[in-house]
Amino acid sequence: MHDPYRPTDDAVTLAAGIRNREQSAVEAVSAALARIEQLDGKLKAVCTLAPEQALADAEAIDRRLAAGEAVGPLAGVPLAVKDLISTRGLRTTFGSKLYADNVPDEDDIVVERLRSAGAVVIGKTNTSEFGYGAVGHNPLFPTTRNPWNTNLTPGGSSAGSAAAIASGMVALSLGSDGGGSVRVPASLTGTFGIKPSWGRVPVYPGCRVETEPGASGWESLEHIGPITRTVADAALMLSVLSGPSPKDRHSLPREDIDWADLDPSWLKGKRIAFTADLGFAPVDPEIAALAEIAARQLAREYGAELDIATPQIGDATEAFLALVALDTDRQGLRRMAPPGYAFTPMLQSLLGREWTADAFTDAILQRKRVNNVVWRFMQRYDLLLTPGTSTAAFPIDSEGPAEIAGRAIPPGGLTPFSFLANLTGQPAASVPAGFTRSGLPVGLQIIGRHQDDLSVLRAAAGVERALPWQHRWPEVLHAT
Repeated sequence: MHDPYRPTDDAVTLAAGIRNREQSAVEAVSAALARIEQLDGKLKAVCTLAPEQALADAEAIDRRLAAGEAVGPLAGVPLAVKDLISTRGLRTTFGSKLYADNVPDEDDIVVERLRSAGAVVIGKTNTSEFGYGAVGHNPLFPTTRNPWNTNLTPGGSSAGSAAAIASGMVALSLGSDGGGSVRVPASLTGTFGIKPSWGRVPVYPGCRVETEPGASGWESLEHIGPITRTVADAALMLSVLSGPSPKDRHSLPREDIDWADLDPSWLKGKRIAFTADLGFAPVDPEIAALAEIAARQLAREYGAELDIATPQIGDATEAFLALVALDTDRQGLRRMAPPGYAFTPMLQSLLGREWTADAFTDAILQRKRVNNVVWRFMQRYDLLLTPGTSTAAFPIDSEGPAEIAGRAIPPGGLTPFSFLANLTGQPAASVPAGFTRSGLPVGLQIIGRHQDDLSVLRAAAGVERALPWQHRWPEVLHAT
């Protein structure tokens, strides 16, 4: 009998147990399916479930183990995949009615690699429409809810992936991040999410419009990364996901990175910058205070030097939105939508706005300026730390609070900290940093130097040890 209220083990432990035949892959998948059946009626994290195929894949892994064959490092571990990421033979809707019946004939590179490593795809997780918006609702599926308070959103756009991890349905999940869509929901659900360096994890075919394979939206901004319960689980995933592919011309050459070397003693003597607002962002004072406490704790625990310092990038929100519009196939979306079709608000605003070539040119120049400011700043600092988000989780089916700390929030202003690393391509993660007085999770964002993903993981592991959170689980798991 599978206990649906017992959260899954972390992926490292689960994979080792399956390889050592302490439990079977079928048992692990069956337990995950039982948890989903019991909890997802409340959370709506999983939009398409594949129980028969998942159990068949698990049985195949058990047969290989029984025959003494080698299995991958993730053998038998259930995996939830964001519904923007293509899965061969499994419905992938991009959170849109326009793709309600879309069944891809190929896996995204990341899914292909995880399957080859033995992970078992158990289903697809909910997202905002085409990933536009840091929320968990779309026109096709029920709204995803935050396990810590089901009246609130888990953030987005990797909403279902974060909710599935936070509630212990699965140990591994995939998200995508064009402006914070891995890190924002990780921050709002008390999970770990990392956006690796741009190109570290190849993307293909990506979230596409119409039928052109490889016509990925947000090409210059998009990253795919893990959302997990622990830093070690994400590092294990990255050891499988990273490396070049001819399908992604931006993918980085393989580096000799020991992804398992998460020793935070690396921080001794390093310089860390912390900024509560990046010099422009409205931030809930409680969020800012908790993030700073976590940053100071990390520095004190491991002998790093912490400065309150801000790279003078200014408010680049408008440039970011213009780059999103530039990367969006706006004509394709308009052609595809039937008369009267209503896209979700952020996407509709991008499609309805009359963008000019000059606006796009200005945005590209702004991006270059921001990058120059940041690389110079990072010559002085090994890491840049910020709050993960400006606010804790907010009510479902909204686009976010109208104001924070008495200041109005403009379009795109809900995620002022996260899109910086999408503009520069730097590695960035959100790691749990505490809870508000009302019991909602708060994240600390860690941004590393250019292509220095391992330092981000080590610092996050330091926060994980200094401020342990793994023992805390949402009350929804214990409900009857």
